[in-house]
Amino acid sequence: MRLVLVGPPGSGKGTQARRLAERLGLTYIGTGDMLREAIAQGSERGRRVADLIKQGLLVPDAEVNALIAELFQGPQRPRCFVTDGYPRTRAQAEAFDQLLARLGLPLDAVINLTIPDEEVVRRIAGRRCCTNSACGICYNIYFQPPRQPGVCDKCGSPLAQRDDDREETVRRRLQEFHKTTDALLEHYRQQGLVRDVSAVDHVETIYANILQAARPPDGHQAACPPDGHSPQAS
Repeated sequence: MRLVLVGPPGSGKGTQARRLAERLGLTYIGTGDMLREAIAQGSERGRRVADLIKQGLLVPDAEVNALIAELFQGPQRPRCFVTDGYPRTRAQAEAFDQLLARLGLPLDAVINLTIPDEEVVRRIAGRRCCTNSACGICYNIYFQPPRQPGVCDKCGSPLAQRDDDREETVRRRLQEFHKTTDALLEHYRQQGLVRDVSAVDHVETIYANILQAARPPDGHQAACPPDGHSPQAS
């Protein structure tokens, strides 16, 4: 199985991608993790993208495409995989199409996790995390509030909202997501690959719906040989 997962921040895309990788033996490909690893290793690519990531800016398509091309053209090329965070733009999708065509690895489906923007805002902007670094537990004031407002249940330390979780920041991220993703999905819809799956449900229900959506019309999925190494790209 070869899948691309698409979804806004807060849709649970990363959680589902890792679940699919673990349970189906797919290679998990997370470009965000791969770029952070390049930064941690101090590689030339890491130095080029470090400031962009720190500022919350998108890494140029050419840089991300080159990163993916190196993975697929290397000795541990994955044959069965699920991607998380790639492709992010139509230009990236077109480059990925060309790469996979050369390697004879067609995609089975593009899973589009759908969720209303206001639900995303509630999920992310509602987070409050313990300020005690030894604890770090996070709550949600809408879905999983602490027993006492503003206080951690476990250690009694104050809770705080992270800068990245502020509503105005979340809404900016959503605007950027829609700006690039609408064209990306249209590209894949023209190929008949997009399967819309609601991200507003229990985690296991969403997982089951993804499997159902990704299943070929005849119900039979060609087996993928083991990839040998599944880079978690951390």
